[in-house]
Amino acid sequence: MKEKIDLNNWLRKDHFNFFNAFEEPFFGVTVDFDCTSTYKEAKDLGVSFFLMYLHKSLLAANQIENFKYRIIDGEVWKYNEVNAAATINRGNGTFGFGYMDFYKDFSEFRKHALIEIEKVENTTGLIPSSSGENVIHYSALPWLNFTSLSHARNFSYKDSCPKISFGKVRDENGKKIMGISIHANHALMDGFHVSQFADLYQEFLNKKIAELIED
Repeated sequence: MKEKIDLNNWLRKDHFNFFNAFEEPFFGVTVDFDCTSTYKEAKDLGVSFFLMYLHKSLLAANQIENFKYRIIDGEVWKYNEVNAAATINRGNGTFGFGYMDFYKDFSEFRKHALIEIEKVENTTGLIPSSSGENVIHYSALPWLNFTSLSHARNFSYKDSCPKISFGKVRDENGKKIMGISIHANHALMDGFHVSQFADLYQEFLNKKIAELIED
């Protein structure tokens, strides 16, 4: 479900009109996150660390309104929920695109995500996701400790989906630190909204999954 934003009465009307005219309206930042608690929780439970930090990022994004805005045919729409369109790495060095629905319950999310991961791992194509606009584009580069990142972009396509990329986990002063790149369309959000997401995501990384379901 989605609802159309009345641009004439939208607080971001001028910002939208200004940045939406850019050939490249995306901006990006790379932020270090402390994922010590989530890393330990995943190991203790014997579940995928990737799926756990991915799920917590979706929990955070779905609480930040601007992460649910999308531009469709020149109009701004707000989705009730956003899901994940994620790159799935294969053992042969290639990757494929997978689509994962958002569920607040981690067990439910994990169950469906594992089916999608297995499907991608057992194919050889890129598998373009037919997920629509209500997704965040996710990718993981667990081999690289990056401090900045850029994305391949087709400027003829008016993309408005946020892009979040996870880097290598490194040990630092007894903590597990991960650099995460966040790119967003400036017509739909600003650095303030990215900082809202970053603060909430760090809060969720510090909590156990059971606590988040209860919230």
